Amino acid sequence: MPRMDANKLMDGLIMFLGLVVLLTFHEFGHAWMALKCGDDTAKQQGRVSLNPMVHIDLLGTVIVPLVSILLSAGGSNLGRFLIGWAKPVPVTLGNLRNPRLDDILVTLAGPWMNLLLAVVLMGLARAGMTMNSPGMTDVCAGLARLSLMLFFFNLLPIPPLDGSQVVRSLLNISYETYLKVSRIGPFILILVIQIPSVQNTLRTFTTRSWAIIGGWFGVPLPVS
Repeated sequence: MPRMDANKLMDGLIMFLGLVVLLTFHEFGHAWMALKCGDDTAKQQGRVSLNPMVHIDLLGTVIVPLVSILLSAGGSNLGRFLIGWAKPVPVTLGNLRNPRLDDILVTLAGPWMNLLLAVVLMGLARAGMTMNSPGMTDVCAGLARLSLMLFFFNLLPIPPLDGSQVVRSLLNISYETYLKVSRIGPFILILVIQIPSVQNTLRTFTTRSWAIIGGWFGVPLPVS
């Protein structure tokens, strides 16, 4: 049995807690935008909230990330890609004032929340530099990168990710058909994110955008 790297395990658990917070804001973004567009379904189910417990998906928020962290701490290459998802926010299309447009706005509100958080976190990383707190700088910069990874990851066109919802809306696929595909979507997603080319593409987009935002705030970041 491979020996666990205690430092990697601790770093992974810190990132896990950050992941839960980032996913919570992501789902809050969906729910808030749905409410602004006229649909109170998510509000009735308590999803317009920053309470992580109402957004947690057992598989996507807990099992997949923790398994990834444990594998990484054990030295496995399979665990070098920390990612996850939360429980999808329910939306009643008939309640939206402009169903076709609003559906896309609600869908993209989650990823855009992650992009906004990446900018805010990088600003906090800069504040850490100003206060001579390298720990704060490293954690905030790391979470900014994770938030960017979630931004790009959620654009993949695989249920339950937001990219699949955009494709459904653009191609006018019925919600019934989409729900049928969604039942096996998470398992397809787990397989897809193990493909090296998919991981490399996500890392490339994430790293480049991370470097750009870091440059805005003057935060020096590793090139790899």
